[in-house]
Amino acid sequence: MTEVVLYHHVQGLTDGVRSFADALRQAGHTVHTPDLFDGRTFATMEEAFTFVREAGDALDAKADGAAEALPEELVYAGISWGVGSAQRLAQTRSGARAALLYEACFPITGEYAFGPWPSGLPVQIHGKADDEFFAHEGDIDAARELVATAGSDQAELFVYPGDEHLFVDSSLPSYDADAAALVTQRTLHFLSVL
Repeated sequence: MTEVVLYHHVQGLTDGVRSFADALRQAGHTVHTPDLFDGRTFATMEEAFTFVREAGDALDAKADGAAEALPEELVYAGISWGVGSAQRLAQTRSGARAALLYEACFPITGEYAFGPWPSGLPVQIHGKADDEFFAHEGDIDAARELVATAGSDQAELFVYPGDEHLFVDSSLPSYDADAAALVTQRTLHFLSVL
């Protein structure tokens, strides 16, 4: 079984994020869910983004500290805002086994890139086809570039119908049970073949 660190989305370590992690644990995986907001959750993304802007680089330092306390051989996972930490660490910290990027993806080239995608590092990316963030702010294009660069034997992109963001979080109104179940199924398969 694999060891995963799952970084929460911008609204915090919600019950829905914990539930998603629990589904992976039930399959025998060890899943760490660092709480970068020290117990705070936010009812809206607007409140959450205000908090994140005010916290600044301290949140990256917390994400790094959480990873440093764990073994090097990790699968880095993130949901939306948490993808920033997951993808950055997967690309820059030695020992990464794989990356799971839910509802976001950063470019692997250009000024906002964390650097090139590491050779041989498997990745799976999930997002909604009409999500205002994933589909309309460039993430889906970054995901397609990553898949083209890494190759289909190492990288998979799954795009689901709909426009919901944070659709894997069962504690939010945007939750899509059918799509989330498919995400979980595909994630478990991905983890099982690492």
